[in-house]
Amino acid sequence: MLYYLFQYLENEYQFPGASLFQFITFRAAVAIIFSLLISTIYGKRIISFLGKKQMGESIRELGLEGQVEKAGTPTMGGLIIILATLVPVLLFAKLDNIYIVLLIITTLWMGVIGFTDDYLKIKRKDKEGLAGRFKVIGQVGLGLIVGCTMYFHEDITIKEEKVAQDIEQVETTENHSEFNPAIKSTKTTLPFFKNNEFDYASLITWISPELSKYAWLIFIPIVIVIVTAVSNGANLTDGIDGLAAGSSAIIVSTLALFSWVSGNIVFSDYLNVMYIPNSGEITIYIAAFAGALVGFLWYNTYPAQVFMGDTGSLTIGGIIAVIAIAIRKEFLIPIVCGIFFIEIVSVILQVSWFKYTRKKYGEGRRVFLMSPLHHHYQKKGIHESKIVTRFWIIGIFLAIIAVVTLKLR
Repeated sequence: MLYYLFQYLENEYQFPGASLFQFITFRAAVAIIFSLLISTIYGKRIISFLGKKQMGESIRELGLEGQVEKAGTPTMGGLIIILATLVPVLLFAKLDNIYIVLLIITTLWMGVIGFTDDYLKIKRKDKEGLAGRFKVIGQVGLGLIVGCTMYFHEDITIKEEKVAQDIEQVETTENHSEFNPAIKSTKTTLPFFKNNEFDYASLITWISPELSKYAWLIFIPIVIVIVTAVSNGANLTDGIDGLAAGSSAIIVSTLALFSWVSGNIVFSDYLNVMYIPNSGEITIYIAAFAGALVGFLWYNTYPAQVFMGDTGSLTIGGIIAVIAIAIRKEFLIPIVCGIFFIEIVSVILQVSWFKYTRKKYGEGRRVFLMSPLHHHYQKKGIHESKIVTRFWIIGIFLAIIAVVTLKLR
């Protein structure tokens, strides 16, 4: 909203400093400051409100050290993250940008699913919360919206040719106009390969080039799988104080760099990265989101004063998945979201091996002492704050590897 106000003031009255709002980097910096202030200042009030409403976490006895003491800690803290993200976005982002609209829908959609799950767990004393099938339906629904929008919306394009004229005209501004025609495409980035682009359409056009118009039959299901997997991965990671929020802050900071480069014709040309018109605006959303996560960590680090609940974890996973898809970096998810990936794989391995050995030997056996993986280390007697710190270090290492892929092919 403020973007449009200052744009009007600049055009009509040449208001001093109004031109700063043209720049993505300036608006992103202001957005992260605002989100930090909102999450830290108003976060405490939200925690107090949740405590008064008796929105306390009910803890299942798993035999983990320090677990009993956490009973009654306010949950649904994801509301802090959602509020601290959306307010700066509404103030500083271009609200007619399709990527911003898609991310706002994602935040609200997944927030409602997570909130419903938390509400059922707390108020109705239902430990299972929202039935798993309804969560999956919600995730699939979001994936369908994102996939259809990415494939069919006319404003979602890429530019394969960045001619010198284009670059010369934008070297002094971040508000890029489209000089060379952009095209609709199902191409994405494939890391570590010399020709680092992959076209989903090729999965069907090998049969016949005429089938390219049916590429959505491949693309949309893949988007659904990615959204579902990443949101569940974030949900599984949210098991000990600060792990999900801290890991997510590292992930989105990395995606912010990719978003800014992909939306900047000069740097995308220099780094030979796919240029995606209008995607630079995502940087502002990510900045607000990162600030909200860091501000939430103020209250979520050990010993946590609030838990994010599914309201936060499902929302975080959905946002990260949609950002990665929007900037065509979804093949980097196993790296940049490596913590989520490890956690979800540990659960799959544990459950699969247990079922297999129970069927074969009549008694289920385990790969880990407990899954997800962070609980395995808790069972080994490692303090949760040390586990979280080490997972953050691994997350930073994976983020560096992901950034290196900009030039490593």
